[in-house]
Amino acid sequence: MKFPAYRKYTNRRSLFKITSYQRFQEIKLTGSKSEFFYFEAKVHPDRILIQDMLDMKDDHWEISSAEEFDLERKKTEE
Repeated sequence: MKFPAYRKYTNRRSLFKITSYQRFQEIKLTGSKSEFFYFEAKVHPDRILIQDMLDMKDDHWEISSAEEFDLERKKTEE
């Protein structure tokens, strides 16, 4: 797997930049507001979540892009 990998929920309410098998960044979109979070997997269920994102398991995920993530990231800084 090549990192970073970009994913988003199919409802497009969160975008993810996966930087390793243990870390990702998330942008949560709520109406006109957006929030940015860093996440580090410390327990097995968290690592499974990251693997599910990478595998796009259960049709919860779509491929995103660096451009899309960076555009939303800039909005969190405004």
